[in-house]
Amino acid sequence: MDIETIAVRDKVKEYIQQATFVEKDKIKDDSLIFKEGYFDSMGFVVLITFLEENFGIKTSDADLVEENFESINAITDFVVRKINS
Repeated sequence: MDIETIAVRDKVKEYIQQATFVEKDKIKDDSLIFKEGYFDSMGFVVLITFLEENFGIKTSDADLVEENFESINAITDFVVRKINS
């Protein structure tokens, strides 16, 4: 994992922990944040805004699939792909 990916992951993880008010160790990088009930649809909208504003990316309707946002790892991979595209 390169430095950019680690930095993105850490920022995403910190945001999710703050937004959900869950103990730091409770949400793992591969926790399914929607299926496990940490995020709902309103949280998803705010998450997209956070990602766009903090990483300078734009999400299209085609990006809005579960695979891109189901976990911290998935969100990190999505953001890194967007930054590098």
